[in-house]
Amino acid sequence: MHYSQSEKMEVIRIVEESEIGVVRTLRELGIHPSVYYKWYNKYLQEGYEGLGRKKKNQFWNQIPPWEKQRVVKYALERPDLSPRELACHITDKFHYFISESSVYRILKKRGLITSPAFILMSASEKFKDPTRRVNQLWQTDFTYFKIIGWGWYYLSRIMDDYSRYIISWELCKTMKAYDVERSVQMALDKTGVDQENRPKLLSDNGSCYISHELKDYLKEIGIKHVRGAPNHPQTQGKIERYHRSMKNVIKLDN
Repeated sequence: MHYSQSEKMEVIRIVEESEIGVVRTLRELGIHPSVYYKWYNKYLQEGYEGLGRKKKNQFWNQIPPWEKQRVVKYALERPDLSPRELACHITDKFHYFISESSVYRILKKRGLITSPAFILMSASEKFKDPTRRVNQLWQTDFTYFKIIGWGWYYLSRIMDDYSRYIISWELCKTMKAYDVERSVQMALDKTGVDQENRPKLLSDNGSCYISHELKDYLKEIGIKHVRGAPNHPQTQGKIERYHRSMKNVIKLDN
């Protein structure tokens, strides 16, 4: 069975986040450990692009040298931006598309990105701005599932921060802005929150959450959008903890 580039990436993410161990997780996914580590080593060496199937004599889609120089120059001017954010800014500013993986590969080759490191961050004793009531703040996020015989699916949820109640959820084939919009609309329809008491929406910095489409939609319906700091999942600790509990049950039962 051949896996696509995105499927290999999702397998790596699932294994990294799994609580039941690498070997057992791979056994459940039906993937031999040697195959997985071959993918993983390619990913560590070449990033996301390393997971793609190599094609011979493929030169037409290479990024020209002057475009690579532009990426490097812009990265040096904005060292505070991640490869994903740089890709978005370049697309907005120069009006041409470049993927996050391409930006990462260009900067990595020039030594502008260090190897990933594990950072130990301790949580505060209490929240800086704790919620005081239901529907004051909603958390949203995606998590991943591979349904055998069907492929990859992405679970979108809206959780009330105060009660931790899952207001709406949907199993999606993609992780796009319109998938988030449907989840938000379902939550609004279910709660009946009026225009004057709309909650804030808290998310991470995934591509669907930083898109202009979602920004325009939330502005139109009167919801303020706040995003957690990059590389700080504790901001969304409640919904991340729900992921862990829910996946433990599903993975053990299925």
